Amino acid sequence: MIVRDLLLDNTLRFSDLLRSMEGISPKTLSLRLKELEEKGIVERTVYPEVPPRVEYTLTEKGRELEGILIELKRFGLQL
Repeated sequence: MIVRDLLLDNTLRFSDLLRSMEGISPKTLSLRLKELEEKGIVERTVYPEVPPRVEYTLTEKGRELEGILIELKRFGLQL
């Protein structure tokens, strides 16, 4: 769902992602974002502002998942 949302909106803040994923805890979302960042799928940008602003975007590797997600959706629609 994180990858899907970033494919649709390009750049999102943590609060935007949290709002779009009903029922997920902030801790779980934070862990998933960290995993995706470590795998090179998501890029985290921290802006030196008060309060700090953090934005997430997909890397090129992350954007390559779009075709896979489209095929999964197509498969799901055929069930």
